[in-house]
Amino acid sequence: MFTNEYLNSLFETTKERNGSQPEYLQAVEEFFEAMSFIVENDPNIQKFGIMERIIEPERIVKFRVTWIDDQGKVNVNRGYRVQFNSAIGPYKGGLRFHPSVNESILKFLGFEQTFKNALTGLPMGGGKGGSDFNPRGKSDAEIMRFCQNFMLELYRHLGADTDVPAGDIGVGFREIGYLYGMYKKIRNESTGVLTGKGLTYGGSLGRKEATGHGLLYFVREMLKVYRNDTIEGKKVIISGSGKVGMHAALKAQEMGAKVIALSDINGFVHDDNGLDLNIVKMLTEKNPEFSTEYLQYRPSATYDSNPSNIWTVPCDIALPCATQNELPLEAAQALVENGCFLVAEGANMPTTIEATKYLQHADILFAPGKAANAGGVAVSGLEMTQNAMHIPWTYDEVDEKLQDIMAQIFNKAYTEARKYTDHRNLVVGANIAGFMRVYHAMMDQGIV
Repeated sequence: MFTNEYLNSLFETTKERNGSQPEYLQAVEEFFEAMSFIVENDPNIQKFGIMERIIEPERIVKFRVTWIDDQGKVNVNRGYRVQFNSAIGPYKGGLRFHPSVNESILKFLGFEQTFKNALTGLPMGGGKGGSDFNPRGKSDAEIMRFCQNFMLELYRHLGADTDVPAGDIGVGFREIGYLYGMYKKIRNESTGVLTGKGLTYGGSLGRKEATGHGLLYFVREMLKVYRNDTIEGKKVIISGSGKVGMHAALKAQEMGAKVIALSDINGFVHDDNGLDLNIVKMLTEKNPEFSTEYLQYRPSATYDSNPSNIWTVPCDIALPCATQNELPLEAAQALVENGCFLVAEGANMPTTIEATKYLQHADILFAPGKAANAGGVAVSGLEMTQNAMHIPWTYDEVDEKLQDIMAQIFNKAYTEARKYTDHRNLVVGANIAGFMRVYHAMMDQGIV
């Protein structure tokens, strides 16, 4: 599978130990493919068991969350926190509330987060957590009770210099507020132990837009370096209308692109003349499932009830911003056939390994999520800094820092890609750039 026998043997062992965790194994496989370029030239990686240690979480906390719904029924969910690697700083990564949450998905997310955080240049380790609780259809009171009971267990594993969670799918400002309120009550302290907070109690301007905006700043660097071009006038399709997809769409439009298709879980809308994002924004503020209502305002658009068909829309740039493995091989083939020349991941691992390889072999510019969607955690890190200093920054100050961080991430990935392989292979470049920072920190700290 890999060009290095040591990595082949280790991956077989990893599959035996984690055979029921496909998402996690997929993340390790992609990582090992990139590591093949450097392992043979650095014997210390094998000698000191760096790979064995870096793919194993430092700690996994699994706990029961008991809560009472509005009908008085007792409900039980599972809660998790995967503290993956703290070599360069406290664990940092989101909490996800979704029925699909399990140990495999959280290990994959925590593993990816380790290298994503390293790429930002900020002192943050990698972690991820969440629950199989589904906030959809729940009342505010039910969500508050769940969050409070979730934090009753999780609080003992958190701290401003230990582990600082943020939001993810199903965890927005509301949930972060309930979680933080309970943490503050239990610990009797106000610290930056959660990011994505409201602006009235320590949150950062620009945080909610950060992942989507950062994605477009990364795309801007790609177009500049690889094509001596800009995004102006390009046709863009985006999957997902949540905070990442919506803010990516708005930023793309602001930069002069034409957003022609946007999806949610019910389907997608398409208008080759460009969607009216003011209408989309208005609809998503009430309900993220906007697509079935959009045609009431713009009947000239088209609607498709299968969201995965969005990849068949002819475009210049595709931005998968919804969830893992949403862009399979057949979707990648459709993008290439219809003229797409750039794909940048706004979600975590939304492109399957087969689709990624196909896009690269077809000479499509491809940006992996661990680099391209690092804007959210970058601004979370900036929120931690503001909390530590007790000084808020303006939106422009935060946005300027975000633009600089995303440009630096691209340059790191591009530099390592040029050094070890094809300069367009940002998957290898990002993995190596992130790994090297964690690797050197682990070596400096001994075998712990």
